[in-house]
Amino acid sequence: MSAVTETPSLTSVVVRLKLSLLRNGLRQSGGRRAAFLASAVLALLFAVSQLLGLIVLRGHAHAATVTVTGTAVLALGWAVMPLFFPSGDETLDPTRLVMLPLRPRPLVGALLAASLVGIGPLFTVLLLAGCVISVAHGAVAFAVALPALVLALLVCVALARAVAAANIRLLTSRKGRDLAVLSGLLVAVGVQVVNFGMQQLGSTVLDRLAPVADVLRWVPPASAVGAVDSASRGSYGVAAAQLALTAVALAALLTGWGRSLDRLMTSPDSSTLQPVDAPARGRTREGSGLARLLPHGRTGAVMERGLRYIWRDPKTKAAWATSLAIGLIVPVFNALQGTGSPYIACFAAGMLGIQMYNQFGQDTSAFWMVALTISSPRDAYVELRARALALLVITLPYAITVTVLTTGLLGAWDRLPEVLGLSFALLGAMLATGAWTSARFPYSVPQEGHKNVAPGQAGLAWISIVGGMVAAALLCSPFIALVIWSNLSGAADSWGPLLLPLGAAYGAGITLLGLRLAAPRAAARLPEILTAVSKG
Repeated sequence: MSAVTETPSLTSVVVRLKLSLLRNGLRQSGGRRAAFLASAVLALLFAVSQLLGLIVLRGHAHAATVTVTGTAVLALGWAVMPLFFPSGDETLDPTRLVMLPLRPRPLVGALLAASLVGIGPLFTVLLLAGCVISVAHGAVAFAVALPALVLALLVCVALARAVAAANIRLLTSRKGRDLAVLSGLLVAVGVQVVNFGMQQLGSTVLDRLAPVADVLRWVPPASAVGAVDSASRGSYGVAAAQLALTAVALAALLTGWGRSLDRLMTSPDSSTLQPVDAPARGRTREGSGLARLLPHGRTGAVMERGLRYIWRDPKTKAAWATSLAIGLIVPVFNALQGTGSPYIACFAAGMLGIQMYNQFGQDTSAFWMVALTISSPRDAYVELRARALALLVITLPYAITVTVLTTGLLGAWDRLPEVLGLSFALLGAMLATGAWTSARFPYSVPQEGHKNVAPGQAGLAWISIVGGMVAAALLCSPFIALVIWSNLSGAADSWGPLLLPLGAAYGAGITLLGLRLAAPRAAARLPEILTAVSKG
């Protein structure tokens, strides 16, 4: 009689796989363990503080408004997390399981159970527990609170998984990396919008949020918390309807998730299929629209390469998108509040001037091809000058636009020439110091992951950026002193129009001086630069 071997359940296998991934990831380095523990402690401390705050809110007239709205925001965070951090959880990619003999339906349950392992679910449980405790009054309400908490948690997790499964081929492609850039831009814009809204509505009572909460209490998973509140008020029929609505939403998410898994595991990836009869499109530099607008020779070639990096390289694009967004939002939002100064428009030039730092590090290991073309300080000068010109193609019109918009919103048109002149001087100083620090303190930018500095080079990055910005401020100080003197002495009316051409000339002169000083050092340190930028 042969012994029957009991096969372990798929759920237990996938959960153990998730635990193994976490454990093995922490074994890679002590720094990774320290970062994980620090982030876990901070997240849990924040969650516990929110839990206690929500419990203290118990009995408050607006407790339901706060908890229902907070649950909706929490669910929104779960929905967009896979789009912001597609590589944050290795088990988010179901395409790694396509070669295994697994059916989508049992795989959904197994992955859902594995998704409950981690800091994020524990953080969510603590917040949801605070929400349901805050609005639960009476035995019936507490009886409803437990299934409401479980349903709300499962809806959040299933929502994240469904979004990831529906977009996983996009998120793991080059377009997905571009989406990550867009997400960073949205985060930057969103933070400033929330900050602006809080300043405008800081004194507004929570009554204005009550109509929003009344709608959200019928939107899962906020409807689960709404069910607890309804049970506390004695509206048991409404509570049952809201709880059933949450359960239906969970079933719909699991069904959609299962269909996405079935499609992923049975359909070929169209991104890897070549179109039939696709015409070969050979394109020379002379025929491209961008090249026709640039100078001929090495200068134009380097400028085109730099501009294409900005458009195509995910890390470079992310840095530029964030700088462009914040450089516009900070001055404009301050102007809209009526509390800003026209000089804050210089912030835009400063944000984009940072992009001049670590020019060679952005090339990573491909810098060896550039190094082969540099045999003298003259070659290094032309290379650095072309890189600076590529930045100016974007930075100059951008700085002018932000300055005009900011001064226009503030009604300070008389300050426009001196603010523009100051922006040009600051930009020139940052281009000069950026060229010098690129040659003196280069560091590598890893192509994979979310790090912008290779391990062991954080000190170089700090010296390059912070030290360069301090040096730029010192280089720009004579022109700043001139602007201050013209305003304090009452000579702004006569000196104001002259500060624009003076600032442009000062910035151009400082830039050329910085390039001249950086070129010999870059030419002499090519082997060291190549070694430093190739570490990632």
